[in-house]
Amino acid sequence: MSKFTTNGIFVFDKIFFEQLLQKWTVGVVRNLRDLTNSPYSPEYDIAGITDPFLHIRLLKLLRVLGEGDADASDSMNDILAQVATKTESNKVAGNAILYECVQTIMSVEDNGGLRVLAINILGRFLSNRDNNIRYVALNMLMKAVTVDAQAVQRHRTTILECVKDLDASIRKRALELVYVLVNETNVKPLAKELIDFLEVSDYDFREDLTAKICSIVAKFSPEKIWYIDQMLKVLSEVGNFVKDEVWHALIVVISNASELHGYTVRALYKAFQTSAEQEILVRVTVWCIGEYGDMLVNNVGMLDIEDPITVTESDAVDVVEIAIKRHASDLTTKAMALVALLKLSSHFHSCSVRIKEIIVAFKGDFVLELQQRSIEFNSIIAKHQNIRSTLVERMPVLDETTFVGRRAGSLPGTASTTTTPSVSLPNGVAKPVAPLVDLLDLSSDDAPAPSSSGGDLLHDLLGVDLSPASQQSGAGQTFKNGPDVLLDLLSMGSPSAPSSSSTVDILSSSASNGAPVSPLNDLSSLSLSSRATSNAGAAPMMDLLDGFPPNPSTENNGPAHPPITAFENSHLRLTFDFSKQPGNPQTTIIQATFMNLSTDAYTDFVFQAAVPKFLQLQLDPASSNTLPAAGNGSIMQNLKVTNSQHGKKSLVMRIRIAYKINGKDTLEEGQINNFPRGL
Repeated sequence: MSKFTTNGIFVFDKIFFEQLLQKWTVGVVRNLRDLTNSPYSPEYDIAGITDPFLHIRLLKLLRVLGEGDADASDSMNDILAQVATKTESNKVAGNAILYECVQTIMSVEDNGGLRVLAINILGRFLSNRDNNIRYVALNMLMKAVTVDAQAVQRHRTTILECVKDLDASIRKRALELVYVLVNETNVKPLAKELIDFLEVSDYDFREDLTAKICSIVAKFSPEKIWYIDQMLKVLSEVGNFVKDEVWHALIVVISNASELHGYTVRALYKAFQTSAEQEILVRVTVWCIGEYGDMLVNNVGMLDIEDPITVTESDAVDVVEIAIKRHASDLTTKAMALVALLKLSSHFHSCSVRIKEIIVAFKGDFVLELQQRSIEFNSIIAKHQNIRSTLVERMPVLDETTFVGRRAGSLPGTASTTTTPSVSLPNGVAKPVAPLVDLLDLSSDDAPAPSSSGGDLLHDLLGVDLSPASQQSGAGQTFKNGPDVLLDLLSMGSPSAPSSSSTVDILSSSASNGAPVSPLNDLSSLSLSSRATSNAGAAPMMDLLDGFPPNPSTENNGPAHPPITAFENSHLRLTFDFSKQPGNPQTTIIQATFMNLSTDAYTDFVFQAAVPKFLQLQLDPASSNTLPAAGNGSIMQNLKVTNSQHGKKSLVMRIRIAYKINGKDTLEEGQINNFPRGL
């Protein structure tokens, strides 16, 4: 059954080796059984257990023999069960044997009954007074939960008690275990226990506990109203420990829950009365009052579970005024409060004078961002009543599905995607990126320079990584019903250049040299310094503030540029034709033509684009949202691009094409770098 090789090395054949292992296993099991059942022997007795050191060595040997061997594991089941049940756990020696026995049970081949017995032993360890034993048990349960989560769930109550332990190491390990145990069926009781513990938890432990609670609530929330309720409890208790991406996500959920807008703003108003010291709660409250303040005052959307409250317009303004005048409020909170006041000025006519006074009070603020916002907002209130309601209308609903997908690193429901970094959704704080800061009209605490992965609404929407030559994050805008006034309000793609003029000069309708400037160019930007727009980029904003002139003629009197194939694969082709406006070499009219080369028609066809900040992009509505198959028709869409660096920098564009094939979502993305020179 064995042989020598030509070089003299002794080699066992497989059958002989298996028989040898089985023989060893039987011998070890017999010795362990004799040791377990042996009578009292004073020379080997330790705390009532005969030779615990030999017990441990035999159990370790069984672990080696049983790992990966079903037959050997089966032959040792009985003795392992006997050791687990007969060994006393009130002595250190007994606990050492039980721990080794659990290690062996979890290492040998599958036996459900033994595993449950081992996990129950660990559950008893959690009730031990010795911190070391409890910590060891938590470590073992972390490994066991991947094998038999149901058995570990039975000890959930004991594990929760360990979260409240005085020992920091045990608290942290127990919290990690609870986090793993949470699922859709037990999220409500576990979240309640953890939130209740927040109030009495140690200061050093709150950050970790808060992060875990927020993650649990967001991941397993059964309904939006429960999610909002739990997050409000967290914000009220430990709002200052909540991370930026968490409250950004909360605002995304709130904006999507249209039926809960009234309920949410009322709940935040009541929470603010008792927890105004929590900075993050103040921010979310201010944002919601700015968006849904009219619903708060008029008790819109009352639910059966609510008690009616009476809130006047003055009461709502009081909240925002308190937030903006709090000594502890930072730049982001004050900037959000100014935006909220501007929005309320369009709805709360009885408080219009008071709102204006609060805004004007910041005209001389030492923080340039607040000073600039104050002057610009005051200009809107005083001089542009005819368009103010349009400028400050409610923010569009944020795409919750896309946001969740981007947090996971990809967009859901797509057939093809590009590799892009996962970007969390900011809401006024750029640390380190702020893809939706312009959309939400908020400001950065530290206002870092824009990165290639954030800074604008459509940049975040498309997840683009624009040309490094621009050194700017992408920006663009897509319209289904033509451009509207929000294009310039949000400063999307609007070029900017440094200016030495003061903030007051920026608000004038034209500069000293006669070139028009943009009073609202920086209304929603992250810049903390005054800026004036270039001549080419200022015209759209002047149209916004001083009326809307007729569309300029698009007759092509400029030099001809050859068409290009902007995007092409096996089933889709996109071509660009170019024309110029007379007397305006910076502006290019692009006619995009989409051709379907496949045998299936494309429905719900949507084209989106993003460009660097030295470009300004405007998209007209597409000719159709259905693209016929086999080239039997096309979709036309016009783009207008203004290049503020004309003659210095070439056009570059990031595109995203979404459509459905037989009801299945498909996504195409790409970057266009082959524009003709001179555009």
